[in-house]
Amino acid sequence: MSGHRMHYSPAVRPREDAVSAVKLSQQLTATIDAWAEAHQLTRADAIRRLLELALAASPPPALQPGDTLAIERDAVRQIEDMLDPTLPAEERERRVRRLTEGPPEFADQRVDLPKHQR
Repeated sequence: MSGHRMHYSPAVRPREDAVSAVKLSQQLTATIDAWAEAHQLTRADAIRRLLELALAASPPPALQPGDTLAIERDAVRQIEDMLDPTLPAEERERRVRRLTEGPPEFADQRVDLPKHQR
C-alpha cells in the first residue's frame, strides 16, 4: 500500500496507557538516550516527556468555522465513495445523513447542534 497512510486506533483499556511502537534512527535513539540519561529517565519516559514538551510548545490549530464545513463535505464525499452505487438515491442520502449526523436517538447529546425546545 505505498502512498497510503494507514490510521489505526489502538484498543485501550480504561485507565491503561496505550503502548506504541515507533521506528527511530540510530542517531535519534542515541540523542534520546543521552537526553534520558541527563534527566535520569528511561528511554520510554524520555520519549513520552519529549513528546509532551513538543506538543505543549505547538498546540494544534483551532478549527475555523469554515473548516468544519470542509471537514463535513470531505466526510460526505468519502462515505458516498464507499456506498453501493446501485442503492436508490434516497437510501444513499439516508445512510450518509445517519453517518454524518448520528442516530436520531442521540441528537440531543450532540454539542454541535442547537438544542430543540420541548
